[in-house]
Amino acid sequence: MSNLVSTDWLAGRLGAPDIVILDASWHLPAAKRNAREEFHAKRIPGAQLFDIDGTADTSSSLPHMLPSPAKFASDVKKLGVGDGKKVICYDAAGLFSAARCWWMFKVFGHDDVAVLDGGLPKWEREGKPLENGPAAQPQERHFTPRFRATMVRSLADVAKAVASGSAQIADARSGTRFRGEEPEPRAGVRPGHMPGALNVHYASLLRPDGTLKDEAALASTFSKAGVDTAKPVITSCGSGVTAAILTLALSELGAKDHALYDGSWTEWGSSNEAVETG
Repeated sequence: MSNLVSTDWLAGRLGAPDIVILDASWHLPAAKRNAREEFHAKRIPGAQLFDIDGTADTSSSLPHMLPSPAKFASDVKKLGVGDGKKVICYDAAGLFSAARCWWMFKVFGHDDVAVLDGGLPKWEREGKPLENGPAAQPQERHFTPRFRATMVRSLADVAKAVASGSAQIADARSGTRFRGEEPEPRAGVRPGHMPGALNVHYASLLRPDGTLKDEAALASTFSKAGVDTAKPVITSCGSGVTAAILTLALSELGAKDHALYDGSWTEWGSSNEAVETG
């Protein structure tokens, strides 16, 4: 299955017994938006809410770090996800946090997962059906997690890559945050970027309608930012959410050697590691 599905593709399969639709909407704290309330007010029919902050390592001081394989399996089977099910992730922004949900399923060995291209905004613009109120309780399934360590990088891994130049760091934050021209949204996190990092703002990979650009445009965007997609890449952002959009784009390009830095700038910017600005 492709990493992306169209709104028409999904509309033609609503209610299919082998598909689980997950609303993976997540908002920055400053947005003052409640994903759960919005899910109850408006969602794609049959969708379940995937809580990025809840299906996480809640013992970590860092936001929404990957949970243990056992916790991930426990959480997703309650959403009706099991072995052999197709998972379709979407979000309320178009293409923002759904990629994080997609990446998490990939990390835990579930390849039959895709992102709804353009998300809820495109679905709604096209006049496709919506539902509201409490979601139906799905039947629990058996989910077998198979953790792929090659898809994740830690602070130590990234520090090693920065020191040796063994991988390119592609930072998905805005140019102003990357250059350290605005304060970080989280307290105690220094502004700037990792030494030698390259800035690929996640929005530069999207069309105005919130869908992912075609392969030629994606390749051009990475190239203009100085990223060679044939060489190892580590994606990063503020807290590991929009970095997954870069990971999704790299996967669409068929790039083989890339991983996501889960702690991202929240961890690096509050550590003792070197920081550059400008």
